[in-house]
Amino acid sequence: MAYRPNYTPSVQELRALVSCGDLGSVSRAADALNLTQSAVSRSIRALEDRLGVQLFHRVRKRLHLSDAGRAMVHDARAILAALDRSAKMAMTFGKGGDVLRLAVLPTFAATWLIPRLPAFFALHADLSIDLASALHPVDFDESPFDAAIQRAVMARKDTEVMHLLDEKLIMVASPSLIAIGQTLSHPELASYPLIQLATRPKLWNDWLQNEETPPIVRLQGPRVQHFDMVISAAQAGLGIALLPAIFAEQAITAGTLHQVHPRMLNGPTPYALIRPQSRVDSAAMDAFAVWIKTAAQA
Repeated sequence: MAYRPNYTPSVQELRALVSCGDLGSVSRAADALNLTQSAVSRSIRALEDRLGVQLFHRVRKRLHLSDAGRAMVHDARAILAALDRSAKMAMTFGKGGDVLRLAVLPTFAATWLIPRLPAFFALHADLSIDLASALHPVDFDESPFDAAIQRAVMARKDTEVMHLLDEKLIMVASPSLIAIGQTLSHPELASYPLIQLATRPKLWNDWLQNEETPPIVRLQGPRVQHFDMVISAAQAGLGIALLPAIFAEQAITAGTLHQVHPRMLNGPTPYALIRPQSRVDSAAMDAFAVWIKTAAQA
């Protein structure tokens, strides 16, 4: 078998590289890593010798990254971060029960799922859940997630989609902007800023085109990226918002928002539990699926 040289750096070499690149000094890097200066110097020297490139320029006792060093530090930082995440994830398996890794739309998690999780854990105290925010379709081949909770349209091929909740959009505002009990007519909307969702820019147009009166030609109001920002902006009195009723539920109960128009707009696609077909044989995930389906129907 032909000899293949091993160019792969050790974790200690990567840590030394990143620290020296960030701090510009072997002594400072040694202090940060709780190592001796000679250990850090040996790691850098061994890495340069093995790769055959100079990773640093030494100028007046300062270390300056070379082009090769700069490129490698960028990748090394990502590798170390990934290892750290992997180690922390592995630690969760020491809890003695199954861990469900879920990718969830952040506003769905904050306003609907998390407030209901105590009921799930009351039934399944041996299970743990790791939640991660996911605004884009999940590629289960490239991610560690067991399932995703997203809009059904975001499901990729080779997944199973279980309907949870239809999206019903309602118009809400803060009592500081519109008095409780007051409802708005279509013409009155033109007098108020309309909070717009940048990731779904057609929401207001979809609502307005169903009205029998002439549309508002130009929408005016703040534009934000996510529904949680829409909620905060509306609570601050920055304008009127269109929100899925399930997202507005907590704020309406708390009195920080109220519905200012009686009509609901049906969203184009429901919220769903999305599971990869390659990982459907999981008793823990099945238990979660049964629970969340029941919670959604309550």
